[in-house]
Amino acid sequence: MKPMLFLVCAVLLASGLSGQTNKTYNQKADSDPEAKAMLERVRKKYESYPTLEAEFSLAIEVPEQPKEVQRGKIQQKGAKYRIEFSGQTVISDGKSIWIVLSQNKEVQINHLPDADEDEAILSPQSLFRIYEKGSFAYTIVNEYSATGKILQEIEFKPLDRYSEYSKIRLTVDKKTANFVEIKGFTKDGTRYTLTMTKLTPNKPLTDAVFTFNKANYPGFHIEDLRNQD
Repeated sequence: MKPMLFLVCAVLLASGLSGQTNKTYNQKADSDPEAKAMLERVRKKYESYPTLEAEFSLAIEVPEQPKEVQRGKIQQKGAKYRIEFSGQTVISDGKSIWIVLSQNKEVQINHLPDADEDEAILSPQSLFRIYEKGSFAYTIVNEYSATGKILQEIEFKPLDRYSEYSKIRLTVDKKTANFVEIKGFTKDGTRYTLTMTKLTPNKPLTDAVFTFNKANYPGFHIEDLRNQD
């Protein structure tokens, strides 16, 4: 799992499964209709914004290693997005991704993941559509009060036994349909927790924000992987 691609999307704070159901979810058709209704509310709300800007923190917990927390900012305009965090920048024009590693003075260019790839769910424009993919079953596993809000946890289980994830857990505000947090649990024990700290919808953003300009990175080695299939 690449932290850069995971951070593209969501928010995670440790939370329990005290309300977990005993039902087994083995196929998409087993998914919870109530969870789907909430996911559709969240998707429609965020897709209604022409643009958005969000500040976030990303916690990375690797077994037997100190917890690492990075902070950054994401900007989005339709399928285009830009992420800046920890000396790294991701720029996407909706077709390709430029990953800028400032410390190494290196730029890697890749195609966007195909819609059926695990990593595709971690792009901002597809985060809230993961429930439409046939590769996950999902259900509401918990509902609780926190800071005066009623929060719901929706858990996604990959149906592909070879998936890198063991589960993904999304937390939303039940009343407002605001996205609160998302957690990714990988099979090697690593956890990614992306927490949104500030959201500014409908902020004016020009297309230049989502365009890679080579002139801004003099002396950088640029490796184009788009044609290396």
